[in-house]
Amino acid sequence: MWERITRISLIKRILIGIVIGAILGVAIPGWTWLEILGDLFVNSLKAIAPLLVFMLIMSSMSKHEKGAQTHMRSIVVLYLMATFVAALVAVGASYLFPVDIILPKGTASAAAQAPKGLAPVIKNLFNSAIENPVKALTEGNYLALLVWASLIGIGLRPFAGTTKKLVSDFSSAITNVVQFIIQLAPIGIVGLVFRSVAETGLSGLARYGQLILLVVGTMAFVALIVYPAMVLLMTHQNPYPLTLFTLRESGIPAFFTRSSAVNIPINMDLSRRLGLNEKTYAISIPLGASANSGGAAMTISIMTLATAHTLGISVSFPMAFLLCLLSAISATGASGIAGGSLLLIPLACSLFGISNDIAMQVVGVGFIIGVIQDSVETAVNAASDILFTATAEFADLRRAGTPVNIAERVRKANQMEAGDVTTIIEEHHELKVES
Repeated sequence: MWERITRISLIKRILIGIVIGAILGVAIPGWTWLEILGDLFVNSLKAIAPLLVFMLIMSSMSKHEKGAQTHMRSIVVLYLMATFVAALVAVGASYLFPVDIILPKGTASAAAQAPKGLAPVIKNLFNSAIENPVKALTEGNYLALLVWASLIGIGLRPFAGTTKKLVSDFSSAITNVVQFIIQLAPIGIVGLVFRSVAETGLSGLARYGQLILLVVGTMAFVALIVYPAMVLLMTHQNPYPLTLFTLRESGIPAFFTRSSAVNIPINMDLSRRLGLNEKTYAISIPLGASANSGGAAMTISIMTLATAHTLGISVSFPMAFLLCLLSAISATGASGIAGGSLLLIPLACSLFGISNDIAMQVVGVGFIIGVIQDSVETAVNAASDILFTATAEFADLRRAGTPVNIAERVRKANQMEAGDVTTIIEEHHELKVES
């Protein structure tokens, strides 16, 4: 029975789960026990993901050979560039389509943990990077896991091959567990969609429609136009097979889980299906969960400029450009701050002299539209993690004289189901290209 079910494409099963969850949320919203399906799925992936990331990075670093190409330089440049460009597009959209915000009262307490300046954001980022590794595992601090797993992996390099194989085998065992959990995603999606529909209704967000349209429209433009343009410039190939593949396979699950941490195992599996270098994606995917935050940068920029427009504050071009820089820098550390991008809005508002009380009310609006805003933001961020990881590797291979047919690579990846251990184009894993 299980084999018959898993023969159906995972994405088709997820879409079926979405429909079932929406129908149940409208028809029988009182069946709150269905929410446990979503909680079990999300919590199980959240629980295993930190260990998976830690072991994969440690294994990858321990087996790294001097001179081997990991494409990390290109990936980091893409991550930072994409975050800044996303903020720039959000500022432009806010100028073209200014909206007013309906400010609710009594929402200041929801953002009590918001940072009061850029310095706390940077300080928090560095402190998170050197947090106790055991605590990082239990709390899912991926920045610290990245640092400590890399250091331990480097420390393992002089040891015998049997030691490295033990680490690699343990990493593979955890990967198998994660792949099994991913197969249960459609059941979890039923609970997640049911909760959203039951709590807000299909028209619960109507009074914030203009703001939602601006946020979602800007993110869609970046995901479907701006990011593909960056891929085109890097690879000189049609970017849409890869773009649509990442949005479908990574963006849709991220939209409903609303968690970058949950999507890390999914993106790693997609990297494997695309035949990417494990030494690269084992590091770049967890890093992207923090460093690649274009969705967060757009949220911060749009909400801040909407507040300024509502209050009648004129924003000059230099100030708008400064907002882009601040949004990009702050968004990079958003995952290390309770509340994510919404709690960085007061920091951006302070650029324009907007009082903290008003800024906190804007954060309250963010929580209200968060059902959609946070979902779309996470989808854009998660899909672009795998998009830029693949783009960087394909671009480096093109420059090295071994171009990859991206459309063909995506076609083969589509033929593989999540959890399939077949590798695509094995020889690319062994390529050693000089930086």
